[in-house]
Amino acid sequence: MTPRQMTMVGFMQAGNVTVYSGSWRYPSADLGFLTMDYYQHIARTLEQGRFDCVFFDDRLAMPGVYGNSVADAVRYGARPIKLDLTAVLGGIIGATSRIGIGATYSTTYYDPFHVARTFATLDHLSGGRAAWNVVTSVNDSEAQNFGLESHLDHDERYDRAHEFLDAVGALWDSWEDDALILDRESGEFADPAKVHEVNHDGTYFSVRGPLTVPRTPQGRPAILQAGSSGRGREFAARWADMIFTADPGLPVAQQHYKDQRERIAATGRDPDSVKILPMAYAVVGETQAIAEEKERLFLDAYVHPVASLTLLSEVMNYDFAQHDLDDPVTEDMMAAGGGIRGLAEGVRRHLDREVTVRDLAAHRATLLQGPRFVGTPGRVADQMQEWVESEGCDGFVLAATHLPGAFEEFVRMVVPILQERGLMRREYAGTTLRDHLGIERPPRTL
Repeated sequence: MTPRQMTMVGFMQAGNVTVYSGSWRYPSADLGFLTMDYYQHIARTLEQGRFDCVFFDDRLAMPGVYGNSVADAVRYGARPIKLDLTAVLGGIIGATSRIGIGATYSTTYYDPFHVARTFATLDHLSGGRAAWNVVTSVNDSEAQNFGLESHLDHDERYDRAHEFLDAVGALWDSWEDDALILDRESGEFADPAKVHEVNHDGTYFSVRGPLTVPRTPQGRPAILQAGSSGRGREFAARWADMIFTADPGLPVAQQHYKDQRERIAATGRDPDSVKILPMAYAVVGETQAIAEEKERLFLDAYVHPVASLTLLSEVMNYDFAQHDLDDPVTEDMMAAGGGIRGLAEGVRRHLDREVTVRDLAAHRATLLQGPRFVGTPGRVADQMQEWVESEGCDGFVLAATHLPGAFEEFVRMVVPILQERGLMRREYAGTTLRDHLGIERPPRTL
């Protein structure tokens, strides 16, 4: 039987750390995160490994919920730096030719026309490689950078997001594929009968259109979304081409995979057309002992406990400065913060016990957010293969313990084994991200 080829996405931050908040302290880490060469080198490395896509997470504020101050985020490097992603992706487009490029944009603090134009432009300039990671944002710090006192509640954020995607999709479809004529002799540039106003008038948005960018090489840029709550999974089932999950163990992942595919089918979509991808770390060593020693250092040596609490407060929109590390996480605590309930429930399922503040803090700041594959290149490949073949996922969003070393080691040591087993491509078969993912270019719906 031919092996099922896994989807591989590189997970990036345009700042001083990876999703692992101690990454900047690793002795061989490159601290050139304020230079374009840094991002271009990493993207070229992932393209050399024939990854489907590299995408960038984002937040619209410095972590400032913990102690109602950004001081500890700045002091300990707990993600205080977030560069503008449009500029970063522009540089990567010029340095690569095949790998997909994705960015996070919020449906809570941007407008549909702005997002539609940004990603349509990126899709054209990259030759059809753009992806949008859709988020609803998470905390009051972000709200306060956009003239609001507090963040919208969970259900209202998703109501707004559904309408946002409707409006963006209509804008992407506002030009027919053959609208451009470009007849120099007659002077006719485009057919006005094939460029349409959108006239979206909804609860949250009013958008006339049409978009100022013609329909793109992919028809619509690919959509990536992460949502662990019930509303989040429903949203992903309706809209996503790639679903980004945070399942820490294989049994939890298998349950999530089954549930998510059932939700996709219930919307009338083909579950095989959507890739379900847990975030994972790979700690690779020339021997098992070397890999395990590296893992120990990542878990124990480089993350300051206050950095953990700073990031935990950010993601749950709740000030954990008022608690000790060994305090239990209560229902009242989660409700008071209005935070990401799915995070606490996922950690509870994984540990099979009630969780403490320390458990959640470790989950956010170290290597506990998803599967951690540790060992020799062959052992890491074995573990990844097990997840894919046992219906835990369709591939992985690979996070880095340090940059660029973690990706360089994976591409040099693990990718050739996965390619030999038929689990990763040796060459790109097409030119667009949808080609890489094996999903069709969508027809216009407007």
